[in-house]
Amino acid sequence: MTQTPTPSSGPAPTEAALRRALRRASDGVTLDQAEAEVLLQAHGEHLDRLLQAAGAVRDAGLVSAGREGIVTYSRKVFVPVTHLCNDRCHYCTFVKTPKQLEREGKSLYMTPDDVLRVARQGAALGCKEVLFTLGDRPEDRWPEAREWLEEAGYSSTLGYIRALAVQVLEVTGMLPHLNPGVMSWQDLGRVKPVSPSVGMMLETTSRHLYETPGQAHYGSPDKDPEVRLRVIEDAGRHNIPFTTGLLIGIGESFTDRAQSLFALRRLAREYGHIQEVIIQNFRAKPKTAMRSAADAQEDEYLAAVAVARLVMGPRMRIQVPPNLSEPEQLGRLLQAGADDWGGVSPLTPDHVNPERPWPHLDDLARYSAEAGFELTERLTVHPEYASVGEPWLDPRVYGHVKALMREDGLANPAALPTGMPWQEPDPEWGSSGRIDLNITIDTTGRTSDRRSDFDDVYGDWAALREKAVLTGAPERLDGDVVKALSVAETDPQALTEDQSVLLAYVEGDALKQLARIADDLRREAVGDDVTYIVNRNINFTNVCYTGCRFCAFAQRRNDDDAFTLSLDEVKSRVRQAWDIGATEVCMQGGIDPHLPATAYFDIARAVKEAVPQMHMHAFSPMEVINGSTRTGLPIREWLRQAKEAGVDSMPGTAAEILDDDVRWILTKGKLPTASWIECITTAHQEGLPTSSTMMYGHVDNPSHWAKHLRLLAQLQEQSMEYGAARFTEFVALPFVHQNAPIYLAGVARPGPTMRDNLVVHALARILLYGRIDNIQTSWVKLGVDGTRAMLQAGANDVGGTLMEETISRMAGSQYGSLKTVAELEEISEHLDRPARQRNTLYEEVQLLG
Repeated sequence: MTQTPTPSSGPAPTEAALRRALRRASDGVTLDQAEAEVLLQAHGEHLDRLLQAAGAVRDAGLVSAGREGIVTYSRKVFVPVTHLCNDRCHYCTFVKTPKQLEREGKSLYMTPDDVLRVARQGAALGCKEVLFTLGDRPEDRWPEAREWLEEAGYSSTLGYIRALAVQVLEVTGMLPHLNPGVMSWQDLGRVKPVSPSVGMMLETTSRHLYETPGQAHYGSPDKDPEVRLRVIEDAGRHNIPFTTGLLIGIGESFTDRAQSLFALRRLAREYGHIQEVIIQNFRAKPKTAMRSAADAQEDEYLAAVAVARLVMGPRMRIQVPPNLSEPEQLGRLLQAGADDWGGVSPLTPDHVNPERPWPHLDDLARYSAEAGFELTERLTVHPEYASVGEPWLDPRVYGHVKALMREDGLANPAALPTGMPWQEPDPEWGSSGRIDLNITIDTTGRTSDRRSDFDDVYGDWAALREKAVLTGAPERLDGDVVKALSVAETDPQALTEDQSVLLAYVEGDALKQLARIADDLRREAVGDDVTYIVNRNINFTNVCYTGCRFCAFAQRRNDDDAFTLSLDEVKSRVRQAWDIGATEVCMQGGIDPHLPATAYFDIARAVKEAVPQMHMHAFSPMEVINGSTRTGLPIREWLRQAKEAGVDSMPGTAAEILDDDVRWILTKGKLPTASWIECITTAHQEGLPTSSTMMYGHVDNPSHWAKHLRLLAQLQEQSMEYGAARFTEFVALPFVHQNAPIYLAGVARPGPTMRDNLVVHALARILLYGRIDNIQTSWVKLGVDGTRAMLQAGANDVGGTLMEETISRMAGSQYGSLKTVAELEEISEHLDRPARQRNTLYEEVQLLG
């Protein structure tokens, strides 16, 4: 039998420590983790002072939000889609086995009719939220769950939940709040369009409870604290309004509680997406392993609520479940700094705690009034996010939210949910002003200094500055450098990772030798020709909500610089490019949720309709993921359909640096390294060649360059072994800092130095030798002189004529966006090397006439 121990973190705090921490809390000073741990143990007179300090912080936050004296709740129905779960939490009565459900005469999953029946009843009672609750990924544990889902036509529980959410939106107009447990980065991208808010309790960061036999989370793979924190962080990268919280009294220590709060504070500060933190008290349940454990002590629970308020600050909503405390305790919880009661249902029980009925809403209003607060209804998404809309809300659900909210973002109590289409029929390209703006792109630069949602889309810059600490160079000896250079010259594929990293830091004479070695390998691999392509970049939209912090290209739809081309404009530009000799168009754009789900396929068909012979180099891995998510197609099937529509090859952009520690500073919502690799390798397997890239000179360091290049070499070897398509080239992309938000915010450095540029190009030639033959340097970013220097340090290609290169221009590049063939050939003539036009696959172009 599991017996939960009393929380302990060593000796009780001294009187002096308590008074000092209370004084700082009362003065409004930001607490550190040690002070929070002390205050979590307050009782008696100290607890009263703690509650007073927390209440004052909460009151200031409500005044600032324009909701003085308001405590909120969400009127909801509780839908337990399935009681099956992958976990075995020792305090849970919600989870059941297939045999138990069979004995009770219940289905493994609620059917769509079951769900809609509850939702319709709730809508008739004025409920506006449908809380989908379920076990974590039950198909991972139970074959019966997999069989049920397959028979119903779904590959996963998440896919089924997503479909149910769409039906709820369309049939009832109620707002889904999804609690499917642990999700991947891509899973979160799939649920955002169907749910205004998503939730998952952190519960605790205690590894002891997870790893120790007999403890609360032992045997529950999805309760790994690191995994759950990763999910919450990924939700922030997706700009998903998120609900999370702590479970108090399951055996965690005071240190664990403090650590858990500070982990949530870090994520809330960095991404701004945590809309509420639930502080829930443990209540022992019969027929569980922890049935004999004591309930969370009242003073400890009150202290946890108060410290959560102090740590999370005035803007955070702190929620306490009203059914898990006695009525006479509710006023005290409000004194402790809580300002939200969570979801309360006039129809359905709390299926996780069925023994604890909801208080009647009239009673809850009375308890709130007795504590000096007015009970007011909110939506599942809190006002700070509902009233802003994008990037927090997908446009496919924003209309449903708007229909139920009043002007300040709280719920309109007079509004009854009414079903409406989840997604309007995909607009025809060019049929509306949003799609066909018929614009002429201003080539002189931007008309405004930054996008209008700057404060929402990028996250907290101060938190990023704390993360963006570059590591120093490795310790090295001259003999080590000499040996590494010798290996690079005689057998570059034999270089170890340590040697590769060491070469990334060379300078002076060693750098000159590195460049010479690279140039010799270039000559051996591809000869002296300097190649180029006649091509046109077509950036079909710059509307984007991904939140790349290095990007000055992306705009909101209503910003002055926003543009989206119609399909007719795309066709016109393709024809213009063909008429002046282009053999390739490169298509890339922002991630605009307003575009049709089939937008990428539509563009590909338009290109081929305009000029069937034109090579279409299109859609980065980020766009592939977006297209896959929007259409519901697996990545492989999406790529097959893109190829059928006319895509001939793909740009390997969106790579930045293939190290998640770096890319999560550079970007907020972009795909993780593993997803980039999946897209690229799948494209190769499906016969789509790709380029490869690296953007450098921002918050990275030379060791990241070496590891990135080695990873590309490994991926190329795998594609070569598979007999598939492969990388055609490596393109080095120096960071252009002038207009980049991450530079303007003081997080990134001002681009690479000339030493950095030489090292990257030379090291690319050496580490990719025998795998990727073509190393491209960017005249757009380096100019003519810089390009010539790179051509003497391992590069052999100068890219294309471009004709239109909006991304680098808006980032602040000073080197233009068009070069003629004569200008490109003049770059190599200065080096006394022949210039040769090539096509996308580096084949010779047969010029007519």
